[in-house]
Amino acid sequence: MLLIASIALEVAVAVVAMLAAVKGRPYLYGLALTFTIYLLYDLGRLLGWNVEKGILSVLFLLASASALFAVWGLYRDKR
Repeated sequence: MLLIASIALEVAVAVVAMLAAVKGRPYLYGLALTFTIYLLYDLGRLLGWNVEKGILSVLFLLASASALFAVWGLYRDKR
């Protein structure tokens, strides 16, 4: 049940981040990507996808890099 709640929250965060990115904050695409990767990971767990651990490591590295890009953009935002 918690996994389903987590998936719902990840969808919500990804959608809101994408909407904010489209409205002029392009660094939030990084946050949308981060939560989309988390969503894929959790969907894989829920549906029992057989994924190699090396692929998951690369995905989490990509998620961390995109999150860093997003928070760096937030930090530099002068609004």
